[in-house]
Amino acid sequence: GLPQQGRSGAGVSPILKTRLENTYRMGPDEGCKFNAGRVQRVLEGALASALGTTVYSPQGSALLAQSLAELLQNQVKEVVPPRYKLVCHVLLGQQGQQSLLVASRALWDPESDSFASATFSNVSLFAVVTVHGVYFE
Repeated sequence: GLPQQGRSGAGVSPILKTRLENTYRMGPDEGCKFNAGRVQRVLEGALASALGTTVYSPQGSALLAQSLAELLQNQVKEVVPPRYKLVCHVLLGQQGQQSLLVASRALWDPESDSFASATFSNVSLFAVVTVHGVYFE
């Protein structure tokens, strides 16, 4: 049946969205921009600690990519100024003799928006992560 009002699942808390008031600014304050170098360092460290000696599994790779995207986005949020929307793209694959080229395009304001990318590989898998930071008023 339908869920009853006032009840939630055991151990599940509702997700509260933060609502920011309009500032009527066209861009971020000086010094409050997306710092691609800083975000890249966060991504590289998080990838190394999260994947370390992880062995690639075709069955588990979808869940791993999803949890990795969530982990990385949460860690990046800590170093990105407020009012930035983040888009996290994770690509996982089995390490082999293959060649891979990853590219992306975006329509944005180069004065305020940016991206950071990081890669990780071990003997079993590789990961390519890109995080786009888009200023949102």
